[in-house]
Amino acid sequence: MPNSVYQVVEFVGTSKTSWEDAAKNAIGIARKKYSDLRVATIKELDMTIEGEVVSTFRAKVNISFKFHV
Repeated sequence: MPNSVYQVVEFVGTSKTSWEDAAKNAIGIARKKYSDLRVATIKELDMTIEGEVVSTFRAKVNISFKFHV
């Protein structure tokens, strides 16, 4: 869109079940703080391991929103 400005913020979402849910959780929290969300880009996926099992899926997500002056 011409003459528009967007800001990008980074969130790390977590989930006990999947990376997809982790990313959705990040967006859900971003939606509570910012309005007019536009694009989300997955920057990194990782997981924590406890013993022999994956305990937490994590998704680092860059989320852009339209900046209103």
